[in-house]
Amino acid sequence: MAIRFISAVVCLLGAALTAAQGDPSASSVTNAAPLRAFLDGYCTKCHDRENAKGGISFSDFASAGDVYRDPHLWEKARRKVRDREMPPPDKKPQPKAEEREAATAWMKSTLDGLDYSVVRDPGRTVIRRLSATEYNNTVHDLLGVDLKPADNFPSDGGGGGGFDNNADTLFVPPILLERYLEAADAVLERAVEGDLFVSPPSRWLFQRSAALKNLRTFASRAFRRPMTSKDVVPFMTVYDRARAGGSDGETAMKLAYKAVLVSPRFLFRVEGDATPSKGGPSGPVSGAGTVAATRLNDYELASRLSYFLWSSMPDEELIRCAARGELHQSTVLQKQVRRMLRDPKAKALAENFAGQWLGIRSLKSTVKPDPKRFPQFTASLRDSMFDEAIELFASVVRDDASVIRLLDANYTFLNEELAKHYEIEGVQGAALRRVVLPDERRGGLLGLGAVLTLTSYPQRTSPVLRGKWILEEVLGSPSPPPPPDAGGLPADDAPSKGKSFRARLEEHRKKPQCASCHNQMDPLGFGLENFDAIGRWRTKQGDLPIDAEGVMASGEKFEGPAGLRRILLARKEEFLRAFSEKLLAYALGRGLEYYDIPAVKKILQDAEVAEFRMTSVLEAVVNSYPFQYRRLESKAAASGVR
Repeated sequence: MAIRFISAVVCLLGAALTAAQGDPSASSVTNAAPLRAFLDGYCTKCHDRENAKGGISFSDFASAGDVYRDPHLWEKARRKVRDREMPPPDKKPQPKAEEREAATAWMKSTLDGLDYSVVRDPGRTVIRRLSATEYNNTVHDLLGVDLKPADNFPSDGGGGGGFDNNADTLFVPPILLERYLEAADAVLERAVEGDLFVSPPSRWLFQRSAALKNLRTFASRAFRRPMTSKDVVPFMTVYDRARAGGSDGETAMKLAYKAVLVSPRFLFRVEGDATPSKGGPSGPVSGAGTVAATRLNDYELASRLSYFLWSSMPDEELIRCAARGELHQSTVLQKQVRRMLRDPKAKALAENFAGQWLGIRSLKSTVKPDPKRFPQFTASLRDSMFDEAIELFASVVRDDASVIRLLDANYTFLNEELAKHYEIEGVQGAALRRVVLPDERRGGLLGLGAVLTLTSYPQRTSPVLRGKWILEEVLGSPSPPPPPDAGGLPADDAPSKGKSFRARLEEHRKKPQCASCHNQMDPLGFGLENFDAIGRWRTKQGDLPIDAEGVMASGEKFEGPAGLRRILLARKEEFLRAFSEKLLAYALGRGLEYYDIPAVKKILQDAEVAEFRMTSVLEAVVNSYPFQYRRLESKAAASGVR
């Protein structure tokens, strides 16, 4: 079905492009002959149907419409040709500068010029289970308890986009059902004991009318939408049966509340059949090449917004805006986003989005430097490194600074232990505080101890892992997995036979099956070689000096983290795009697809007006088409959860 849809899209694009031939600019974009000649001359020897190195074939390319079939591929191809990474520098012949420039200009103008408006698709509508983090935050905000029962749930895997809120990987194994029942008992018991309950059972006087009123209020908050008396009937039935069986009022009410807490309406975020708000959805959207879609109602939008920024349920103000049908108004929505970002609960965005985007969550689980080699890496130092990274991201949100600050911040967050680790003086005490950095060694993501440690092996640094991390997470250009015959490198980076670890890596890079990827990753990683495997600054490895020089495929040279930072700042367009894609994937709870390209472009365009301040990027995501719309599914599919 997906193939038929893509074919239809390409046909529509072909018709649109044919109609545009009278426009000189459109004609220049659709004339694919120059690029076809470039591909035949320099690319198809390795990327045709027979070879398809890296799974990529350009044999079938014939027109601009073909670019739309896989815009991610063509954007990646554009970058690699522009940066002289492809064709590989050791391959002959090489294109002339004017040929390279013409090819990249064609790809860029085609990607920018295709009329993406003929295809609008907000993506699949999936019933999404609350992640463990979302569950903990939601029961805290609902009941005021300080328990984290989801810490005992089976772990959530990272799905498309690399985030654990991805609907496709939020499974419900049988053991989780047992955990839900246990968690409901635990949080209700704590809520009754602590009295943070809005209407404790002991004050209900056990009258059925009072029980109905309180249960309706509780269920409305738990289900994140208004509940009618009819909606509450199944839960009142639990209450009535308990009372008929001899239970006292408090026990009966706790059982009814437990039924709410184990209901799919609480455990899952369901869209498509919630009570409409006064504003209501705007109605179906249609058009050539457009998937049937409808705008979210205000309650659905409130939930998407709160779980995006807070990883928790909407608060009373959001619900009031939804009830009045105001949340879709641009001025109201902007006001709410900014209010929510000022709230302490916005720290969840740093912890859950940044923590997973940067990969630093693994610092507390799978990342384990060798304790004999690095006894300085204590649990408290590890936690400080993690908190430093979270605080840096949170500061960009608080300050409403440009997203670019994540690359070039001249400050970080340190306590005494971490400051000593970084050899920075004048910091005392266990609490993290903002510290202006004394030089350009550190600053931004590249100097974070958490990042430097997680991109190392237990006994040594890894220019390969560090370069791969920069390519994937900072520049949004993932590299293919190594070939089976790639071989390996020693676990220790101690000099051997007078050769540094870098020299041995250089020999490894000469292997034909390894060179193409290593030539992209390793130069970036070499720029961070002054940092050891736990993020300490060093100038020597054994008796040999550290060589932190990198040479890009384009021939551009740099040295050390400061030089590497300047390289990345020169490629900030790629960073901003990669960041926006990650943020949108997190906000939607799914991996991005080809039809999300227009939304990413619009986010970048909207944020550019405000110089990519963090608030402007977040608001652009919230205002995006896939965030505010959902596919119209069949009634049978929409009624899957009761």
